[in-house]
Amino acid sequence: MFKKVLIANRGEIALRVMAACRELGIRTVAVHSTADTQALHVRLADERVCIGKPSSRDSYLNIANVVSACEISGAEAVHPGYGFLSENAAFARELETRGIAFIGPTAEHIRLMGDKVQAKRTARELGIPVVPGSAGAVDSDDEAARLAGEIGYPVIVKASAGGGGRGMKVVRQAGELRQALAAARAEAQSAFGDGTVYIEKYLAQPRHIEVQVLGDGQGGAIHLGERDCSLQRRHQKVWEEAHAPTLTPESRGRIGRIVAQAMSAMRYRGAGTIEFLYENGEFYFIEMNTRLQVEHPVTEAVTGVDLVIEQLRIAAGLGLSVTQQEIRSQGHAIECRITAEDPDTFLPSPGRVTQFRAPGGLGVRVDSAIYTGYEIPPYYDSLIAKLIVHGRDRTECLARLRRALDECLIEGVKTTLPLLRRLAADPDIAAGQYDIHWLEQTFLAPPARAAA
Repeated sequence: MFKKVLIANRGEIALRVMAACRELGIRTVAVHSTADTQALHVRLADERVCIGKPSSRDSYLNIANVVSACEISGAEAVHPGYGFLSENAAFARELETRGIAFIGPTAEHIRLMGDKVQAKRTARELGIPVVPGSAGAVDSDDEAARLAGEIGYPVIVKASAGGGGRGMKVVRQAGELRQALAAARAEAQSAFGDGTVYIEKYLAQPRHIEVQVLGDGQGGAIHLGERDCSLQRRHQKVWEEAHAPTLTPESRGRIGRIVAQAMSAMRYRGAGTIEFLYENGEFYFIEMNTRLQVEHPVTEAVTGVDLVIEQLRIAAGLGLSVTQQEIRSQGHAIECRITAEDPDTFLPSPGRVTQFRAPGGLGVRVDSAIYTGYEIPPYYDSLIAKLIVHGRDRTECLARLRRALDECLIEGVKTTLPLLRRLAADPDIAAGQYDIHWLEQTFLAPPARAAA
């Protein structure tokens, strides 16, 4: 096992990785920007290295500075967390050339699955069901029109290098296609430096289901069940749960086996997530995230498997600590993302936390890097805490979640706690009757004006 690991991230995920390292007796190195000098991950690490100015570009995304921090500290391995450099093939390759272990997949797998067109083609070859659509990038408007006619409207135009909803346009009829293509290409070029787009069938009322996988890099792979991540705003997840309320044990087992077999065939290394749209009993691959997910704690809650420890073991060449037959899921878990945003306008709300009290009790976990007196910087993602609850079934889990949300206290900045409390009390949520559009189109939609 490694003796020293550098954590190339910040916030709650840096603390989460640090906790796993400590359980394994591994010393930790925190990197930080000048804006994060007083951050909790910096204060609690065994060693710390400043890697640049507040801007992510000058610090957490600066490969040269992170590599220099490895050399200064003598770290044997790097855990990238999620976001920042976690899915950067060039970063993984640079570490490998210097003899530093990247705690994640190979650079080739990151590159392959990071390109959505290539990922879809690979998924199809591996036997993973995909959404009907173009076999690759769409180069001309005429080709796009022909494909859309074959697929059938509505269709969705997506950026090949996209994420977070950018470079994505829904086209409901043929007359809208050319304008949507131009807009998607321009947005993708601006956001990702790559204007390549492709076309898929647009599913009207799907749920977002993802399957957690682990691979040892030698052909061994397992799945740890699925998560439902359908509650989203602007394609950003707000609430996740395991297991998906609408899946039968048969459907769960079937898609899990398909995914595990595919990862085995790829000789995939580390943790990964295969994401699907699910509608009318069918799964349709949309993308693979070659990293740890924000919502990984709900899988840990129901399986009892520490995903970060598994990542560390795999990267150190020790393989998986569990077999597929040993995975036993128990109960139900829900995670809520608490962000420093206005709950009505969703405008960021950085500033000083004047009071923070985390809820506790049986089945309650809080992953957070804030503390009373902490100054939330304006430079990074607005996620400040994740509340995870576990119960014997979904009914108990929801009751526990409502109690924990009521007990959670964050003052000094605006947060989405009021929104999450409303969600937890909503009858549609209790009944499991929602899809990926429900949060924006039903729950957050302004009330219709009464006819004059």
